[in-house]
Amino acid sequence: MTLQGVLDAVAAVCMVTGALLSLAAGVALLRFPDLLSRMHAAAKPQVLGLLLMLTGCAIRIATVVDVTTMVLIAFFQLATAPVAAHMVGRAAYRDGQTRSDLLLTDELAPHLERFEERPAEKRGRFAADPPAAE
Repeated sequence: MTLQGVLDAVAAVCMVTGALLSLAAGVALLRFPDLLSRMHAAAKPQVLGLLLMLTGCAIRIATVVDVTTMVLIAFFQLATAPVAAHMVGRAAYRDGQTRSDLLLTDELAPHLERFEERPAEKRGRFAADPPAAE
């Protein structure tokens, strides 16, 4: 077997594995019961699946411009997906859309309780309740 044949086999394995991980992430988004589980499925296997797909494409294409573009795509995906999942999780937690019976530890509760104890005018301009219309 030649070097090109081995590289093609490695690229195929990476691409098939990445496609299966991305498919599993999509199915999990539909099937998981709560928001935190869905958020995990949207972030972790989807990013790993994309990275494997990009690795397979980079091995197969192997031109400098295309590989550089794929590295940039991978970098921005790794930089944005965890931050977006974190922000969605915090917003859902603050809005009460998480199931507290499924949490092993609740590290945000003390911070949220401290936030609720502050007067509304010191929380920010959107935290105060609007005046009641009469």
